Amino acid sequence: MFFRLNFFLIILFTHSQVMAYEEPSFNIVYQTEVYEIRHYFDRIAVQANYTNQNSSFRNLFNYISGANIDTKKIKMTTPVTQSKENSEMVMQFFLPSKFTKKTAPVPTDPKVKLITIEEGYFAVIKYSGRLTDKNFNKHKKILKKNLNEDKIEIIGPAIKAIYNGPFTLPIFRRNEAMYRVDWKKL
Repeated sequence: MFFRLNFFLIILFTHSQVMAYEEPSFNIVYQTEVYEIRHYFDRIAVQANYTNQNSSFRNLFNYISGANIDTKKIKMTTPVTQSKENSEMVMQFFLPSKFTKKTAPVPTDPKVKLITIEEGYFAVIKYSGRLTDKNFNKHKKILKKNLNEDKIEIIGPAIKAIYNGPFTLPIFRRNEAMYRVDWKKL
């Protein structure tokens, strides 16, 4: 399973040295030495729920490769996000900012859904290193501890945001752990 996910991430990020990927824009509204609070506007994404991480990645990658009603290829963006909502795992690819829910091609795969991630505030901790659950869990716990100490309410599940492919040396990788929060100025 790990090998297959890495294989697809390799394909995804093969050209990362040559081209920059679009990221959702945000404003930093608060920052500490440990984390920052970002404000994001509405964003369009494709999402797949999964029990097998590799198949969800493949489903989403196929969508941006033309498995949509317009057979339109869509530029890859970053990050790829993963979270657990209710009892299901969710993977998301953000669409380029030129798309709206009305203009984005409709997926042909019933496992892939077009969604709008509503405007809101997200607490984010950045980290490098390997893409392991252990590394992610360590950083989401640090973030949660700091948010609790600062009395910032968490209102969503932990989100893993992945920006680089597996050929990037761990020390140079950009990873993030995020929580949607109820932001009120401190």
